[in-house]
Amino acid sequence: MNGGAVWRASRAAVKRRRVQTIVIGLVVFCSTATVLLALAVISAARAPFDAAFEAERGAHVSALFDPVKASAEQLAATAHRPGVEAAAGPFDQAVVTIPADWVGHAPGPLTLVGRPDPAAAPVDRVRVLAGRWATAPGEVVINTAGNGAAAYLGTPLTTSTGVKLTIVGFASGMSQSSGGWVTPEQAAALHPTGRQMLYRFTDAATEQQLTASLANATEGLPKDAVTSGQSWLVLKQAFSAGADAYLPLMTVFGVLGLIVAALIVGNVVSGAVVSGYRHIGVLKSIGFTPRQVVTVYLTMVSVPAVVGTVLGTVAGWVASYPILQTAFSGITTGTAVIEPAGWLPVATLISVPLLVALAALVPASRARRLSAAQAISAGSAPRTGRGLKVQRWLSGTRLPRAISLGLGQPFARPARTALTMAAIVLGVVTVTVTTGVSSTLAKTMGVSSDHKTHIDVKTGAFSENKIAPRLTPEQTEAMLHSTPGAERVSVRGLVRVGIVGQPQLVFGNFYGGDDMVDHRRLDVVKGRQATGLNEIEAGPAFLDQHGLKLGDRVTLVLDGRQTTVTIVGKEVQGNANAISSNAATAALLTPDPHVVEYDVRLADGTDAAAYQKAVTAADPSLSPSIVTPGTDGSVVAIQTFSTTFTVLLSVVAALGVFNTLLLTIRERRRDLGMLKSIGMTPRQVIAMTITSVAWQGVASGIIGIPVGILAHRLLIENVAIIDFPESTIDVWGAPLLTGLALAGVVIAVLGALVPARSAARLTIAEVLHNE
Repeated sequence: MNGGAVWRASRAAVKRRRVQTIVIGLVVFCSTATVLLALAVISAARAPFDAAFEAERGAHVSALFDPVKASAEQLAATAHRPGVEAAAGPFDQAVVTIPADWVGHAPGPLTLVGRPDPAAAPVDRVRVLAGRWATAPGEVVINTAGNGAAAYLGTPLTTSTGVKLTIVGFASGMSQSSGGWVTPEQAAALHPTGRQMLYRFTDAATEQQLTASLANATEGLPKDAVTSGQSWLVLKQAFSAGADAYLPLMTVFGVLGLIVAALIVGNVVSGAVVSGYRHIGVLKSIGFTPRQVVTVYLTMVSVPAVVGTVLGTVAGWVASYPILQTAFSGITTGTAVIEPAGWLPVATLISVPLLVALAALVPASRARRLSAAQAISAGSAPRTGRGLKVQRWLSGTRLPRAISLGLGQPFARPARTALTMAAIVLGVVTVTVTTGVSSTLAKTMGVSSDHKTHIDVKTGAFSENKIAPRLTPEQTEAMLHSTPGAERVSVRGLVRVGIVGQPQLVFGNFYGGDDMVDHRRLDVVKGRQATGLNEIEAGPAFLDQHGLKLGDRVTLVLDGRQTTVTIVGKEVQGNANAISSNAATAALLTPDPHVVEYDVRLADGTDAAAYQKAVTAADPSLSPSIVTPGTDGSVVAIQTFSTTFTVLLSVVAALGVFNTLLLTIRERRRDLGMLKSIGMTPRQVIAMTITSVAWQGVASGIIGIPVGILAHRLLIENVAIIDFPESTIDVWGAPLLTGLALAGVVIAVLGALVPARSAARLTIAEVLHNE
């Protein structure tokens, strides 16, 4: 028998088993897309940073020195100390203040370093994204990773001391060594307060190695010459912080996807082999060898598996781009290209069909050992054993006959039933986890706790409204108070402030007004709100990335002024580059509060629309809007991930039920014919078929819900960007648990509907014509 005959037989088998072929293809499609999406986020959190950092020869440490205590010659000599692989510098560093909004930035300090073109530098080869490098005094290149920067080329900047600079380029680098760059001559004219050295060390894998390497390089310099040092490991952690927040979620769903895929594929394949015994026997009887029979069957299964893998890989690859964009939104990524790893499609295209083939090989090998007569008889002989005993016992109960037959049917194939139940259990676990995550996020980021109507009033500085304001911030606050219906008004100022020892700026949210409380201001889960002078609060992402904790003190810099503040509160969430404080602390740094937003709490019964109109009439530059419940980008991302994977895995689990019943009906055609011949109605056939899986759904709920509750807690406690209080984790009330108890039944029944209706439509003559 030649290869052509084997291929023709395989192709005929695929055409003959169209429904089963579609099921295999859909299961593999959903599983492949699920796994690829999970792996895309996991890989993107690591590889892009490493690749871009090495390509740019990123600095393991960006060190800042006091120019009074260490001369340029002394610093240049450190480049030749043992353990220093390469170095760049020294470069003069100055901090200037931009007093007005500029190129999407709030007013505040800007760190500038004087460097020649770094394209061929031994360390920190900053890449120009738009324009060119600064080559003359009065030119500046801004550090940015934003798109559309080219439109701002030529924008003039004026510092608080009257120095005029023109933006000639936008650049970015993985070392994040400065907020901008000018020529060395221009930096010297800005009265630099520090000198920068960029180092690459031979030993730089841990913070301990970096500390020791920097100490060796600076040995012999005057005491306290080093004023600060920025580690590349901190930058790497900051880069992956957003994606790391989703990794627990993605990992759980990815693992669930792999397990469900293996279970369902194994169930589909083994069931197809059993139902194909007669076909295998016929092949052997016309001269196919055992090896060729196995080849026919593996090919029959592999064709839809390959198609499903290809389509799933394409779908997962396309969907991974927007998911990664969401995961890394708001994060400084430098020049790293955020995209799924190139090896992922190759890995799924090879591994998933191989998994299907391996799952098919074991049951196919069983048929390989049967003779032609044995194979044919195995496919048509009536079933005996444990299933028959269970059905006899159930027949003695008072249950309707259709129900008792349905309850006993799964025991005829216990291994197949176990695989199907396992898939349903994992489907229930997935639904439980997603429901828990969504409920926790809703309790944490939902509507305001005061149950009042709020009006959000944005100023022209923070909206697209470019009308010149009529009122000063003080007059605006007074107007909002005096407008009928206002109960309380809070004020939010926004400026960018520097932190001593850190080259990058952070956003400072400074609250004032009535009790300095904005209804959307993030709750403090540890410590207290920063309502006192020189107090700040921040979210877990900010504290983790800067290596800070409650009680630590940092020095803020703005407009040439400094103040040392204490971290007194940890917010439930927060931007990794933002802190919160109060108007009194802001006044120590700048006389301009730079108000960008007001929050107005209305009294009960106030017409919100009328209040909006009154505000707009008083000052058309203001943009008032009624606050509606919502969530921020990270919360939406987590909910999107959860929902996407829940749908995919639930569909896969339902397809497993669908395939199990399809195989069972095919095997029990004789039994169905006999039952119909003695009077069973189509409705009773449907009831019997659905009952056979409905009880599995109930049992799956009993098993899956506790597992899902445990997985939900583990996930929530490991979401890095949010610190959830216990009150938001415990979401399992009786109504929610009652709804989840039905999840397994819903998955099972949805998978059973089509096969049940198919069984009900079979005629007696059709099922018994070959007897």
